[in-house]
Amino acid sequence: QVQLVESGGGLVQPGGSLRLSCAASGSIFSRWSMGWYRQAPGKQRDLVATITSGASTNYADSVKGRFTISRNNAENTVYLQMNSLKPEDTAVYYCNVRHVIVGTTYWGQGTQVTVSS
Repeated sequence: QVQLVESGGGLVQPGGSLRLSCAASGSIFSRWSMGWYRQAPGKQRDLVATITSGASTNYADSVKGRFTISRNNAENTVYLQMNSLKPEDTAVYYCNVRHVIVGTTYWGQGTQVTVSS
């Protein structure tokens, strides 16, 4: 069993920055991809970014050049650095880990990010 604890959400003005963190407890080794998804009110949950244990990354087009995902394998932690935030980035952000072979997936509880002046 894997538990995910997210932190770092909050209220920020347009153009500002936030850094999200997600710590995984349990057994996360090299065959687990880690990532972030987000869900705005009334919308589906969408991919933001993912990163493999080998540091291969994937980003949604809407965040490329503004967000950076990183990972500390030794501490089973994934980060999302969000810069140049826009009001349309407002959403609940969810941490995700997925076994790349069997597909087992775990989700965090979500952290609210609000971009508003």
